[in-house]
Amino acid sequence: MQVGDLISTLELPGDLKGLKPDQLEEVASEVREYMIRTVADNGGHLAASLGVVELAVALHSQFNSPRDKIIWDVGHQSYPHKLLTGRWEQFPTLRRKNGLCGFPKPAESEHDPFLTGHSSTSISAALGYAKARDYANDDYKVAAVIGDGALTGGMAYEALNHAGHIKADLLVILNDNKMSIGSNVGGMSSYLGRIRSDPKYSRLKKDFEQFVGRVPLVGNKLISSAEKIKGSLKYLIMPGMLFEELGFTYFGPVDGHNIIALKNVLKQAGKMSGPVLVHVVTEKGKGYHYAEKSPETFHGIGPFNLNNGLPLKNKKSLTYTDIFGQTMLELGRENTGLVAITAAMKAGTGLSKFAAEFPDRFYDVGIAEQHGVTLAAALAAGGMRPVVAVYSTFLQRAYDQIVHDVCIQKLPVIFAVDRAGIVGEDGETHQGLLDLSYLRSIPNMTIMAPSDENELKQMLFSALKYNDGPVAIRYPRDKVLGIEVEDYKLLPWGKSRLIKQGDDLLIIAAGSVLGPAVEATEKLFWQGIKAAVIDARFIKPLDEELIVTWARKCKRIITIEENVLAGGFGSGIMEIMEKRGLCLPLKRLGIEDCFVSHGTRPQVLAENLLDAESIYREVLSFSNEKAAGEHS
Repeated sequence: MQVGDLISTLELPGDLKGLKPDQLEEVASEVREYMIRTVADNGGHLAASLGVVELAVALHSQFNSPRDKIIWDVGHQSYPHKLLTGRWEQFPTLRRKNGLCGFPKPAESEHDPFLTGHSSTSISAALGYAKARDYANDDYKVAAVIGDGALTGGMAYEALNHAGHIKADLLVILNDNKMSIGSNVGGMSSYLGRIRSDPKYSRLKKDFEQFVGRVPLVGNKLISSAEKIKGSLKYLIMPGMLFEELGFTYFGPVDGHNIIALKNVLKQAGKMSGPVLVHVVTEKGKGYHYAEKSPETFHGIGPFNLNNGLPLKNKKSLTYTDIFGQTMLELGRENTGLVAITAAMKAGTGLSKFAAEFPDRFYDVGIAEQHGVTLAAALAAGGMRPVVAVYSTFLQRAYDQIVHDVCIQKLPVIFAVDRAGIVGEDGETHQGLLDLSYLRSIPNMTIMAPSDENELKQMLFSALKYNDGPVAIRYPRDKVLGIEVEDYKLLPWGKSRLIKQGDDLLIIAAGSVLGPAVEATEKLFWQGIKAAVIDARFIKPLDEELIVTWARKCKRIITIEENVLAGGFGSGIMEIMEKRGLCLPLKRLGIEDCFVSHGTRPQVLAENLLDAESIYREVLSFSNEKAAGEHS
């Protein structure tokens, strides 16, 4: 890929300040074209980034990064920022092993002041930077760029409220593209829609107060007397009054694809003291026809054909998400009390068909996982059977609600924990490697992990029949094995299943790692090692009788999990050994005490010794070590 004709002559981002309007437009065009070609090769989050190209150019032509701090919420919209801040030549490595991260990352560049992988955090971070600046008697600028989808997250309002209350000097740029990952939901979305369609941009409140305040003797009294009148009229007259009431000076709406208009409003906003919000209206997918037509598809996409926008992989393999979505649809037809809840991830969690067929039993709460979990708790308390479909990394955001609102009350909420384990290219902020640990520690919680698509189907069916507390079913971001899916049947509660018999070693696998574990045992057989294999099925409660019986027989134990080792599945097995007074050699395979970077799922699994070949070598080494110890 070649550097753009104009960009190749520039030292970015500094040289943007000296460019003429037509040159800035050319920079935007070169950035957009390069970004489309790179994501077509690598996959990535394209649509949101296409929508903020002009905004990124305008920001960097007004701000002095890295001294000034620009915090991009989530990072789905940060690709133009990366290209404008010295990462042009590295950009073809986007989301590849040892390449550029798909999100802003301070370890990657000094132009990324804050790591943003989850949404709704940017205003809080910007406020923190603004106050740190003030304490240091410094004068750099701080801006948070937040999407209207991220603005559905409650944390954003907590930060807006606080910033307005303390009158902090910071800039919030609301990138309003009318979408999060899917179409936006809720009152804020409707409110912003009304603002977008309002042609009146005048600052009537300020003009009114300045004019009346100049009236001798009675000016202030007139202002006070007019409050009730203003209160009833201002919401009809002025856009952005919600933000004004929170203490922000509001500018907008502004055309987010007009660089000159953006520069002018940013310059004007920079002269204001206190918190300022600039409302920018953009088009998600701007500049690439297929992304404009289907922004949800191009939110996060794999490699695709530039000429037609179609994925390069012609044959679509079924995934665990697909199986979950189909099972929910089937069960929803049989159970009128079944309700599905998701947090702005209808398509991503496989619930699109359920939502279409049962709109009155489907809730997309927006980017509001905490609310979604408590909503589910109360639905369960009222006699419904709610299923919360959520990615593992996002469920972390609702930990208190799981504990306080669901588990303490022992309510039958089902958590469909998608993207559990290694997710691959999205990296540290999105790997689902903590859920076994943070869920296993909560009383009254049952945890299941399917090893194939049939197990997922039976687990969801069985969980719906269980009324004695919450159940979490965790499954990976991966294609299924292609085995036959059986008719629905109840699983024996809390029971594992013995997959292979052997007397040299016991392997206990949790969910998605069962396949590689079984594959490893086939190679071990030719080394003279006969390993027994247990599919845990239930992470909590564990099948103590089966596990202890085979542990005593085999004398050596290896546990395997796609989760951090601290407090995870293997820790549960160790607790059983202690409880039963068994002192046996035990090795745990899983994720060490670290955050796991990005790469393809197979690459990351191999790097963390969770592929079949690595499991084989680890088990062989463990077996040989113990055998040598026994003969010494």
